[in-house]
Amino acid sequence: MRLMDVLLVGSGGREHALAWKLRSSKRLGKLYIAPGNGGTRICGENVPIGAMEFEKLADFATENKVELTIVGPDDPLAGGIVDVFKARGLRVWGPSKVAAQIEASKAFSKRLMAEAGIPTAEFKVCTDYDEALAYVREKDVPIVVKASGLALGKGVYVCQTLSEAEAALHEIMVDHTFKDAGDEVVIEEFLDGPEISVHALSDGKTYKLFPLTQDHKRALEGDEGKNTGGMGAIGPLPFVGKDQMADIESSVIKPTLEALRKKGIEYTGILYPGLKISSRGTKVLEFNARFGDPECQVYMRLLKSDILDLFES
Repeated sequence: MRLMDVLLVGSGGREHALAWKLRSSKRLGKLYIAPGNGGTRICGENVPIGAMEFEKLADFATENKVELTIVGPDDPLAGGIVDVFKARGLRVWGPSKVAAQIEASKAFSKRLMAEAGIPTAEFKVCTDYDEALAYVREKDVPIVVKASGLALGKGVYVCQTLSEAEAALHEIMVDHTFKDAGDEVVIEEFLDGPEISVHALSDGKTYKLFPLTQDHKRALEGDEGKNTGGMGAIGPLPFVGKDQMADIESSVIKPTLEALRKKGIEYTGILYPGLKISSRGTKVLEFNARFGDPECQVYMRLLKSDILDLFES
């Protein structure tokens, strides 16, 4: 059996989980992780190149005859690492820059959902602070305020009072807590009910679903704190049945991939919608263009297939 040398880009718990699973593949030769972390160094060789140093990563892949590069985090995907590698004739796994907009711009994803009739919360996109302030003041609370761009999972504010909503807008648009990720905000209705994570592995035309998971985002006891990048996850979920899963496929996964194709976007990689099972039906909160960090740790423990086969499918 011919072995394959692989480069894994990223440095989080997700990448440690992926590296651990890749290590179990009988097809794996050398495993490089850039930049990696203390955990990944026991799975392969950490390489001191940052996840956003695309040309250096491509140079490394070329020089070391890497046959497949796997991109874990959202920032390099949004920045176009896949496009850089493909332009240089290198095999890489993950969505292109234009496809990764579905996570990199909440405004883009909300408009896509509205156009395609995908169930989501009522929303308004604002680029002006005074306009956003006026909108939250005319709406009922609780209300949700989101930085449109990437904010490491911390740019979502579930506001129980008007003063909390005003403070959130000030942090995002005036204080620039998330820098240019907060130049545009999405303000949307609050949805009750549990949140679940759906992960679909897509080759651009077809897809396979991972079991449903649920991550826990809020810090502090009783979910009293702000959102984090994830405090842990569980899966599979016992409270979502086959009929509900079929509905999620038909109302969310299939129409999303079809809506992207209509825009000329072939989506390859992981499509990860976060959903709310609310009293008004199952609705999409947001899309992600990669594995969730805590969810990936669960999936890699559950997965029985050779993960290299999945990445190449």
